[in-house]
Amino acid sequence: MFNFRLLRSQCIMNIRRFSVSLQQEGMPPPLEGVKIVDLSRVLAAPLCSMLLADLGADVIKVESLTGDDTRSWQPPSATLLEGDIPLPDHPPESAYFLCVNRNKRSISVNFKTSEGLEIVRKLISQSDVLIENYIPGKLDKLGLGYEACKEINPHLIYTSISGYGQTGPYATAAGYDVVIEAEAGLMHITGDPHGPPAKVGVAATDVATGLYAHGAVLAALLSRQKTGKGAWIDCNLIESQIAGLANIASNYLIASASASRHGTAHPSIVPYQVFPCQDGDLMVGVGNDKQFEIFCDVLGQKNMASSKKFSTNKARVENREELVGLIEASMQRKPIAYWLSRLSGKGIPFGPINDIERTFEHPQVVARDLVVEVDHPRAGRIKLVGPAVTYNGSRMKVRLPPPYIGQHTREVLGQIGYTDEEIDELMTLRVVR
Repeated sequence: MFNFRLLRSQCIMNIRRFSVSLQQEGMPPPLEGVKIVDLSRVLAAPLCSMLLADLGADVIKVESLTGDDTRSWQPPSATLLEGDIPLPDHPPESAYFLCVNRNKRSISVNFKTSEGLEIVRKLISQSDVLIENYIPGKLDKLGLGYEACKEINPHLIYTSISGYGQTGPYATAAGYDVVIEAEAGLMHITGDPHGPPAKVGVAATDVATGLYAHGAVLAALLSRQKTGKGAWIDCNLIESQIAGLANIASNYLIASASASRHGTAHPSIVPYQVFPCQDGDLMVGVGNDKQFEIFCDVLGQKNMASSKKFSTNKARVENREELVGLIEASMQRKPIAYWLSRLSGKGIPFGPINDIERTFEHPQVVARDLVVEVDHPRAGRIKLVGPAVTYNGSRMKVRLPPPYIGQHTREVLGQIGYTDEEIDELMTLRVVR
């Protein structure tokens, strides 16, 4: 099998030399001073609030007394420190929770009590944005729906993230990533052409929805600067997923073309799929006729490029089965390392199928310092995937590790006007923790 360690010493130095030529001052966090009340759990909405926190927003994660659902989604989890640590009798911090909650502060509140509800209302009155992912109508019953919060804070940007949106016949249905994958077409087009439908290996619909919502909040903040008015953002999984169907959706809307499963292949481009080699698999994406000519030369099959059956992409799509068989026969004769060497520098997209360990060993990932380490009060030094964007050569800082439950309750309550005595009383009454 090809080993990225063989490339690392050659690649990392060149990448880092280029990196130092970039401006390293970065960019000041643009959302400094923006306050966000985050009532969300699990993945899509917490991802949205984390991306905003990365940009400098002060995100207060308001958790129930038992915490975000994903705190209990373990193993795997971070190892607890030995000795005197906060909440020593609580379970360790789950890897799932840690992945989408950096740069936030946590307070734990029972806002089904009148005292807890008053805490949340005070937070809302002093905040710029609220993010929630309850089933539509649930927060209305608690007096925390959009209209009620608008009365508290007319300039509030109220962000609702749900499965199906705030209106329509499915509005009150629970929306989970895997169900939306099924209902919104993604599962139908994912998997082996001769096998059953398959889910994507990560909650891609949740991630896409979180990204859409994060962009929507930024747009609403810009709009408020111009109009002075808040907004109610309605972002949901099903519309995000259908928007993410991209060309598949367009094929249907424009030409009534219904998609099917192609495994790793592409319905409109050939060759564009995984090919078996002597000792593993290699992904190759030949996107145009010139690249196909080069690819045929790499394979030692120059005659294929001039064949009428393969000389254009349209012809290659029509003769997909024959062409794929010829390519497989060629590539199976040599190991991956041979083909990586042959393809390198030719302008053809290609790459080995890496497991997660090899993904993080990739020389580009290492050279760009994507993984960050932070100190967690219960888990010690932990590794996280850092923000995916750089500004003038620098990433936004991970200022805070993902919080343990209620880590900042006393701090936040003090900042919104509660005295130490009042906070002690609320803790005794189990309104907060």
